[in-house]
Amino acid sequence: MTLRHMKIFEAVFRHSNITKAAEELHLAQPSVSVAVRELEEYYGICLFERLGRRIVPTELGKEFYGYALHIVSLFDEMEQKIRNWDALGVIRIGASITIGTHILPPLLKQYQALYPELRTEVTIGKSAVIEQHILENKIDIGLIENQSEHPDINVLPFMEDYMQAVVAPDHPLAGCSQVTLEQLAQYPFLMREKGSAGREILDACFALEQITVHPLWESASTQAIVRGVAEGLGVAVLPCLLVRKNIEEHTVKMIPFPQPLTRKLNLIWHRSKYLTDNMNAFIELCKKSGSEW
Repeated sequence: MTLRHMKIFEAVFRHSNITKAAEELHLAQPSVSVAVRELEEYYGICLFERLGRRIVPTELGKEFYGYALHIVSLFDEMEQKIRNWDALGVIRIGASITIGTHILPPLLKQYQALYPELRTEVTIGKSAVIEQHILENKIDIGLIENQSEHPDINVLPFMEDYMQAVVAPDHPLAGCSQVTLEQLAQYPFLMREKGSAGREILDACFALEQITVHPLWESASTQAIVRGVAEGLGVAVLPCLLVRKNIEEHTVKMIPFPQPLTRKLNLIWHRSKYLTDNMNAFIELCKKSGSEW
């Protein structure tokens, strides 16, 4: 008994006619008759009663039809889904908190317009968590703020961002055209939590300048830090992408450093990952958006 037998039986049942079923399936009439007879012999049952030129399903034939229809339909669904996986499947995206908050939403809006039937699942977390998800195959593509050093992860920069000083509009440094880390360190510091990509960059810069800072605040929430800065509780160093809206609303002011403090935002995926067409399309969309941001 094969799937071919099931398809033939389903067509014969539906038409109650061997000839019409053969025409639909583009088979010779004897081949259809043989397939039905083989099914009956295989199960030791009678599926149809022959009444002249007509055939009528038996009660067992009607019961068998319920199974056959389900099997044939499920197979057809599988065929369509697998053959059109890029359009109908699932893509799993992971992003760091900064990228997931400010960059990913408009990206996904564009992407879903290209693949409206594709299910896009998103995970937002720290860059280190996204890297681990890539290694464990929990996500297909990640967008992170740091440079992964793991040998099993491919890294592709897709956007550049700047870290700048953030102060209240009435802060003593607000009138400066530039500011140094040494100047900032004279004021209470509000910082992201340890382990975040922005904190790692800032700690490295302080270490390079041999500056010791004991943060007044440590927070996983960038908006909490911005709010604290706006209220005059201290200063911060944050990515431009994170505070662009706050700058436009004049709740805080950004001051550049003499030497730009840049960082790369990266796409990552496992080096053994097979990239489908829809995954490659997402990567290309990120690269294009990064150059236009």
